[in-house]
Amino acid sequence: MNIREKIEELGKTAAALEPSAPLRSEWEKETLQYAHTFLESLRKTKAFHLNDEPAKGLRHPDFGEEGKPVAQVLRLLYDNLHNCGINPASGGHLGYIPGGGVYASALGDYLTAVTNQYAGIFFAGPGAVRMENQLLRWMCDLVGYPATALGNLASGGSIANLIAFVTARDSKGIKAAMIPKSVIYLTGQVHHCVHKAIRIGGMAEALVREVPMDARYRMDAGALAEMVEADKKAGLYPFLVVASAGTTDTGAVDPLDRIADICEANNLWFHVDGAYGGFFLLADVDYPGGGSVKDVFKGIERSDSVAIDPHKGLFLPYGVGAVLVKDVEAQMATHFYRANYMQDANDTADEYNPADLSPELTKHWRGLRMWLPLQLYGIKPFKAALEQKIWLCRHFYEEVQKLGFEVGPYPELSVCIYRYVPKDGSDANAFNLDLVKKVQEDGRVFISSTTIDGVVWLRLAVLCFRTDLREIDILLEVLSSGSSSGG
Repeated sequence: MNIREKIEELGKTAAALEPSAPLRSEWEKETLQYAHTFLESLRKTKAFHLNDEPAKGLRHPDFGEEGKPVAQVLRLLYDNLHNCGINPASGGHLGYIPGGGVYASALGDYLTAVTNQYAGIFFAGPGAVRMENQLLRWMCDLVGYPATALGNLASGGSIANLIAFVTARDSKGIKAAMIPKSVIYLTGQVHHCVHKAIRIGGMAEALVREVPMDARYRMDAGALAEMVEADKKAGLYPFLVVASAGTTDTGAVDPLDRIADICEANNLWFHVDGAYGGFFLLADVDYPGGGSVKDVFKGIERSDSVAIDPHKGLFLPYGVGAVLVKDVEAQMATHFYRANYMQDANDTADEYNPADLSPELTKHWRGLRMWLPLQLYGIKPFKAALEQKIWLCRHFYEEVQKLGFEVGPYPELSVCIYRYVPKDGSDANAFNLDLVKKVQEDGRVFISSTTIDGVVWLRLAVLCFRTDLREIDILLEVLSSGSSSGG
């Protein structure tokens, strides 16, 4: 067999990778039926499943030389996916920070995979790149950044924060030898990915100052100012402040405007982690004591960078976050690199290349899963859903107190903390951890807990677009039943 014959013979076997139209139709029909069955059953199934052997059918790879029928494969998937762990698509997912998964995003991901557009370089994928930059400019406008700002669509808040921090490091001239005397300021309520990004970004030896917080778990701006001044007098290099616009534990928003004043006065890079809370900028909701949700974000427009997650506040599937950077040239200076084999792509287009603004070169085209829902639904339903989540959280906050629970600060967004103190004097921390287990064993809704200053709190995090009064009422029912054993 000569080379041409060998190639032709192998091609006949490899041709299976290009299924015929009838076979594609069969796969699509079975897959869509799976999806519709799953969606239609969401209100009837649990948000959390305890299972002694979760996903046991996926423990070992079973890929054979020959393919399997699509129905058999989907059955394997179904049997190992939906009877264990959290159901993130459920409206009963009230723990951690819920995702969402609006249906139009799934269609976007389907087209993304079928067309396989490269979204890293404008030369290769002008439409994909321009779409992602368009989305970034829309988000920049939302936070009040100028038209010259941009950023990057990342996989989530972790990479978004990392991009911002290394850009800040380079922009402020922090060289390797200076790291041990360079100072970063944050609070004990920052997301753990912030610490992870600091380490990965080569700043593990930097001085990380934990700024005190007020009674509502917000950064104390006065204490920050004093700490920066003291560090400067000590000959150190303060360069980065990380504020939160919606903490994971309590939903608190730091005093962004006052922090911006301090950063401007001391030439510090001001980063806002709004991964969870940023999209509440769309909400028009007032507080009982005056002011509005939009007011608490005042000063975010003065920041140098913002992390914001569409897979949280826009209810998209996991895997799309964003970093917004006011000085895109600083971002470019940190991340740009071009190899010789890419010389044909050195275009002079008026669009920035995502590959030049992040660590990723080969990247998923994330833009379509965000662009398509915004086009099909419009902004209005997203805005309404965000406002509803705020009101659901407030409703729970009021109702849980009627059951005898203590509560933390009045919710600024859609997260609140609460706990039950047993009247019989038993250990409150242990009681509340046991109460979490009771809720999870019931499974109709899922909640999580946290520990702040040695005190165990239960958390309500309302952000799934499917969460409604029904789910809040179920949680209140289960909490009422579970707390009755505490007297």
